[in-house]
Amino acid sequence: MIDLKNDIDSLSNFKRNTTGYLKELKQSGKPVVLTINGRAELVVQDAASYQRLLEVTERIETIEALRPAIEEMRAGKVEPAESFFAEILKDRPRKVSKK
Repeated sequence: MIDLKNDIDSLSNFKRNTTGYLKELKQSGKPVVLTINGRAELVVQDAASYQRLLEVTERIETIEALRPAIEEMRAGKVEPAESFFAEILKDRPRKVSKK
């Protein structure tokens, strides 16, 4: 989480001390908001922290996509898998295996 008192700095300061910022980004794993003319314009973070953010976002999106199906299941609005597959397979010709 960004600390609005400590994790905001100007792009000019970042340019002057890029090495120091990079070291701090890697150690803390926290992003830094960079300002241009006093307005927040950029967020900088290390690659490992960004990857974790992407993974968490993907998990949340998956959970949200599944939520309606889970609610339908809990409400009993679903067909058992056995019935579903039996219906699909009933008109399909069977393969005879040769031994």
